[in-house]
Parts: sequence; C-alpha cells; structure tokens
Amino acid sequence: MKYLLPILFLAIGFVACQDKTQNTTATNAAPSATPVATPAAPVARKNIVFFGNSITAAYQLSPEQGFTHLIQLKIDSLGLPYKCINAGLSGETTADGVSRIEWVLQQPVDIFVLELGGNDALRGLPLAESKKNLQTIIDKVKEKNPDCKIVVAGMMAPPNLGSYSKDFHNIFPAIAKKNKAALIPFLLEGVGGDPKLNLPDGIHPTAEGHTILAETVWKTLRPLL
Repeated sequence: MKYLLPILFLAIGFVACQDKTQNTTATNAAPSATPVATPAAPVARKNIVFFGNSITAAYQLSPEQGFTHLIQLKIDSLGLPYKCINAGLSGETTADGVSRIEWVLQQPVDIFVLELGGNDALRGLPLAESKKNLQTIIDKVKEKNPDCKIVVAGMMAPPNLGSYSKDFHNIFPAIAKKNKAALIPFLLEGVGGDPKLNLPDGIHPTAEGHTILAETVWKTLRPLL
C-alpha cells in the first residue's frame, strides 16, 4: 500500500501534463485556422487627356472651377477608373499644339479630348493649315496609343468673318468623321456670346460657364467610359 500511493500520484500528474500539453498545442494552433485577408490591389486608372488652349486651362479661374475638374468629380462620384489630365495652355494655336503634343504623349493616353482651333480663328489663320495641324495631332496620338479613343471639340469663329466662319465650323465634324472620333458639336454651346457666363473679355467662360461646359462635354464623353 505504501508503494501504491506514490504510483497513483505519479499517474495523475502524468495525465494532467498530457491534458495541459494538448490544450497548449490546440491554443497555439488555433490562429493558423483563421485565413489572413489579402488587401485588394488598387485599380489602375486610365488617362483622359484634355489637350487645348485657355478654355481647357480655365483662364483666370482656379483649376477646381474648370470643366475638366468638374468632369473628374462626375467620374469619381460614379466610381469609374479614370483620371482627367488638364493639358490646356493659354494662347495655343493648332500649330503650337503640333509642337507640344510629343511632350504630352510621354504618358499613356486612353481618351484624348482635342480642343484647339479657337485661336486660329481669332487670328484668321488659313483654314487648310488649321485642319492639317489637327489631323497631325490626332495621328501622333494614335501612333503612340493605337487604342486611344478620340473626342473632337467643335468651335465656331466670330460670325462677322463671313464664309470663313462657316468653313471653320465645318472643319471639326470633318476631322471627327475622318478619324471615327466622337464629336462635341460646339464646346461653348449655351455659353458663347452670353455676357453673364463669360469674363469681361467676352471670350473666356466664368465658373458658371464652365459648369455648363462640363455638362456639354459629359454628354459626349460619358458613353466612352
């Protein structure tokens, strides 16, 4: 009997140690049973380049008031993977655009909105040259970005220029048709000629005017996104 008690205590201790080891092992193994969540990869955004003159550049306004930024807000509100890039430069003619386009094309372009020609009309530049320059710009864009979608923003010359005004206006639908591009018939629709929607120079839209421009551009741009 005196040997039985120590053996009994030893057996109980052995069983207790086994239970403790099993519990510890189970506890340590538990976290590995829970899958670790993998962060979702960020969605790559496509580039929409607005290539134009002072209208695109939002002349005398803050960038946030320009139509390109207002379109970005529309895109963001819909959760669409696009980034608007404002490549507007005040005073630029179509010839200036030809000289500058290579620099802009250093980045990939998925949608290209071409807004040039207004300054050509104001200076009375030869229509054949303006049309040739617009086509050259589009050719360079397509060469670097074959799948790029093109949008042509139509403009109008002052009506007091006679036949020049009509022929100038016809350039843009012709360019759009030739390149199978989307056409904004007249970028300044509802804004041009309205003193309340333009700065004192009578040419550049106010912030309110840019709000209307954004809606005009959006009608043509939205189906392409």
